[in-house]
Amino acid sequence: MANQSSRYPILCASFNQDNSGFAISTKDGFKIIDSNTGRLCYDRAVGAFIIVEMLYSSSLLAIVGAGEQPSLSPRRLCLFNTTTGAPLREMTFLTSILAVRLNRKRLVVVLQEKTYIYDSNSLSMLDTIDTVPNLKGLCAFSPSLEGCFLALPASTAKGAVLVYNVMELQLHCEIDAHRSPLAAIALSSNGKYIATASEQGTIIRVHLVSEATKSYSFRRGTCPSTIFSLSFAPSLQLPDILVATSSSGSVHIFSLGFETNQSLLTLSRTKMSGSFLGSILPYSVNDALDPAHHHVLHNAVSAGVRSYAVVRKVDKVADSSSSEIASCRAIISLIAYNGYFQEYTFTLNSQNESTWSLEREFNLVAVISGNAETS
Repeated sequence: MANQSSRYPILCASFNQDNSGFAISTKDGFKIIDSNTGRLCYDRAVGAFIIVEMLYSSSLLAIVGAGEQPSLSPRRLCLFNTTTGAPLREMTFLTSILAVRLNRKRLVVVLQEKTYIYDSNSLSMLDTIDTVPNLKGLCAFSPSLEGCFLALPASTAKGAVLVYNVMELQLHCEIDAHRSPLAAIALSSNGKYIATASEQGTIIRVHLVSEATKSYSFRRGTCPSTIFSLSFAPSLQLPDILVATSSSGSVHIFSLGFETNQSLLTLSRTKMSGSFLGSILPYSVNDALDPAHHHVLHNAVSAGVRSYAVVRKVDKVADSSSSEIASCRAIISLIAYNGYFQEYTFTLNSQNESTWSLEREFNLVAVISGNAETS
């Protein structure tokens, strides 16, 4: 996620595929930081970068310069080895690179009107997708090899999204999600669900990718707001938690719940109504989630400051007297582009009562070798 404004010290920020580490860039260079400890893993002060993408916790990075010096052109993608401190391969494009996504099999490069798919190992080009003008480089990517999808805007006039199967190299579907153009897209790590938000920012919708059908419709609020980020929990089975950040400075959490022994399209309201798994959306597209099921942390960052949040972990605690789930606990990591990292514990019990607890906070720009200082 690149910063469109240079008034904040963080130019870009991205978590790796399992959220165990993250990268940030400033005007001086980039840093790789361990999400669990806040420890600085790698630091390179060679100039400004607008894209720094990790491949899990490996030594491979995909980096793109901000163009402030000739060697860091925004048209050049560098695959960089942090162990040797040297480039493995450089690829130059005709226009600026707006986004890069990768897993162990595929490398995706997003330009304004074209998106290129490469084999991650041989770097041979596999396909080219012609797109509508995508000025912000909006995209989403699910890293799972079993459900590896790429999502891109399909229209500049409305909130339509194109879903492409990156492994099979074919269009999977096109979804009309909103009346207004898209502002944010996210795919669950297993590729089952896609979440979208429009430029209005009042409704967040979740679709089942395999059927291209709507499953949820969340109301974030009634006043328009820019959705800065959407992210699912890195669940291997179901995307239990969806987190969003917005220009209001708030962090929003929604729970997804399913009756797993039936069709994924069948929502069991009766069985789930008394538990946190009952935090599901009404059937109608025009309905929105009851405000009582909307869990918000207000003023997490200053209003207007770009932020990026992920769910790093979700634990479900079963009632000792029954097999039903009594509560869930999620670890939420948040990067604010004014230079701060925050980590919260979010707890939701069976009465739909939630609590937020700030576990740690530190200045990203000041992180040096060793553990970060927390406040």
